[in-house]
Amino acid sequence: MAATQLVWLRNDLRLEDHPGIYQARQQGDIAIVFIATMQQLQEHNEAPAKLALKSALLQDMAKRLHGLAIPLHVLEAERFSQCPQLLVDLCQRHGYQQVWWQNELPLHEAKRDATVAQQLTTAGVGCQRLAPDLIVSGQVLNQQGTPFKVFTPFYRRWLAMLQQQLQNAYPAPEPQTGDVELARIPQWGADLREDLWPTTQELIQARLWSFCKKREASYGEQRDLPATPGTSTLSPYLALGAIGPRQCLDALRYCCEESGRAWQDSIWLKEMAWRDFYRQLMGFFPELSRLEPFKPETNAVQWRDDEAGFQAWCEGRTGFPIVDAAMRQLNQTGWMHNRLRMIAASFLTKLLLIDWRKGEAYFMSKLIDGEFAANNGGWQWSASTGCDAVPYFRVFNPLRQSEKFDPAGDFIRRFVPELQRLDSKQIHDPSERLRQVCQYPTPIVDYKSARQRAIDAFASLKS
Repeated sequence: MAATQLVWLRNDLRLEDHPGIYQARQQGDIAIVFIATMQQLQEHNEAPAKLALKSALLQDMAKRLHGLAIPLHVLEAERFSQCPQLLVDLCQRHGYQQVWWQNELPLHEAKRDATVAQQLTTAGVGCQRLAPDLIVSGQVLNQQGTPFKVFTPFYRRWLAMLQQQLQNAYPAPEPQTGDVELARIPQWGADLREDLWPTTQELIQARLWSFCKKREASYGEQRDLPATPGTSTLSPYLALGAIGPRQCLDALRYCCEESGRAWQDSIWLKEMAWRDFYRQLMGFFPELSRLEPFKPETNAVQWRDDEAGFQAWCEGRTGFPIVDAAMRQLNQTGWMHNRLRMIAASFLTKLLLIDWRKGEAYFMSKLIDGEFAANNGGWQWSASTGCDAVPYFRVFNPLRQSEKFDPAGDFIRRFVPELQRLDSKQIHDPSERLRQVCQYPTPIVDYKSARQRAIDAFASLKS
């Protein structure tokens, strides 16, 4: 039977737990389409490692779809503006009657989706636009019917809604009949560390379940320790939608019930709620997509023009071991531990007083899990310009952060090998003599004076 339903994938690269694929399959045979808009993604600072992971995930999906006799179309374009005509042409060429997709919330993506819907409708093709790919897909609003601007009350309402709409993950689509060609997937990006980031659905699911069974219970105590494997390392797959929200909840609920714990109390679940929080803010406040601060008054902050300091930060040469270890981890692996993201961002925006947008762009250009809403929200939080952000007078002390979260210096030794012979006290702030012996740079800024400079810069906004 010829396929009549077309499912358009973007950052939801999976077959299981996909509402669009599941619902479209109920209507008849389906086909899948993915459109790669490389120029647009490069303008959005998509990291080479993330592009390479996307290509690898699609290769795995192509093999699975071939086994199910489901056609996969991989189209290439330069920009989002070309997507509407490509989809119209594809539907007319193959007789697809409806196109299904999950809406995306950033400004450019939302405009693209609206234009696609308009042109498909004009061409006589049906559109099924589904809710965004969130854990709680509906709008989470306060009693006044407006979006929350503080996370804690958002989370309470979010959790209540989640418990009301709980459902199991959608199954994979049923096989179809007929022969289809194995889709050819172009090679995009570079620098994918496959030793760190498996690319088959089998291994990705194994990582999810291993985390929930072995480490989720201790996540609250372990998540801030970069030398300890206490986080899920699932963020690249969540960013590209290779894992579905209900799959995460199924694994969490099962493992909590097995160990006699309430899944609603999971700290990991609360951390995932931040992703929904930032994504929903992006939908409600389009100025965030234009890289404007959530707090408009912070537009007046006098950020410093310090290219040498910025380059030292990018390359992990600040003279602050924990900051340098964090940046080298990012540059070498395409990923950075979440605690270190806060330390590195605070260092750039507060101690160097460099515009958060420069750091935000650099992170996006490197992170294999770079997600526009979460990255933007995290940087604005650290810079005290965002929604429910850290108070401007709270400036992370890199030395104290290092001593608290990497007390033995094991993480620093891993990524700053020139300091590996120092003991657990020396390694956090080597003396001038030890720096010379280890050929490690002196600090590029004095913490005390830089902290005060940042506080003064924000305090002056009040006047």
